[in-house]
Amino acid sequence: MVVHGFYIIKDSFFSFVNDPYLKDNKEGRRPFYYCIEDEINNLKLYWMIPLSSRVEKYQKLIEERIKNHKPIDGMYICELPSGTKSVFLIQDMFPITEEYVEREYTLVGKHLVLMNEKDIESIAKKAKTVKQLISRGVKITPTSPNVKHIIELLADQH
Repeated sequence: MVVHGFYIIKDSFFSFVNDPYLKDNKEGRRPFYYCIEDEINNLKLYWMIPLSSRVEKYQKLIEERIKNHKPIDGMYICELPSGTKSVFLIQDMFPITEEYVEREYTLVGKHLVLMNEKDIESIAKKAKTVKQLISRGVKITPTSPNVKHIIELLADQH
């Protein structure tokens, strides 16, 4: 696993976890961004952030949150190495184990990896904040996945 790389997650993960709020695999076409390596009770986890191409929708949400003096740690918009803009749905990040990685997300045969240091730092900072909130039992949005349950399922499997 390459930190800052994009990956396709196996459908079996989504079936196994069966969480209605996980951003699905879109038939193997949704890339997930790997941001944090973690270990909980000797279980090696990789935190994955789903991406969305619906930039205008999330830009409006971000602007509204800023206007209302609310935090915007849950979302981040930037240009991918492919040249397209995408939204990192940090509020919907979740852990997996390596066995659930289907493959690297590639573009023209090359593994897509985020290279812009500013973007990497911003996403990492927001992901750390969101992970801390999750660990305290805070649900970021009503549609955030049940991360504690996912961790329990993964731990029971190992």
